[in-house]
Amino acid sequence: MAYDDNRVATADVKETHDLIASDKVEGTKVYDLSGEHIGSIERILVEKRSGKVSYAVLSFGGFLGIGHDHYPLPWSKLEYDESLGGYRVDISKDQLEGAPKYEREDDAFWTADNGRRVYDYYGVTPYWI
Repeated sequence: MAYDDNRVATADVKETHDLIASDKVEGTKVYDLSGEHIGSIERILVEKRSGKVSYAVLSFGGFLGIGHDHYPLPWSKLEYDESLGGYRVDISKDQLEGAPKYEREDDAFWTADNGRRVYDYYGVTPYWI
């Protein structure tokens, strides 16, 4: 059967015991270790070849979605906390404010050097190792 761009696909699966759909991750709140809300997941980035989630982009700061910054977090830094209904990270707002960040339209940020900088900053093993 040839691929038909006009057909309507339904992908109703949103979450199972071990899986979660990307649209359920996007917008999920992120909390620090004390349970204080520090931002929300704006998107996730998946490594093309391995299929591993490499980064969660945290939207932080601003007011009503205006003026917020974008911080790529290694996916391994997030731990889902059912009691909060969001992700918990072991970093503070102060640490986040000093972390590598990028502007919304800055596609040039996503280089190998910046990837190493992000993983080095958070002290975790990069997804590509």
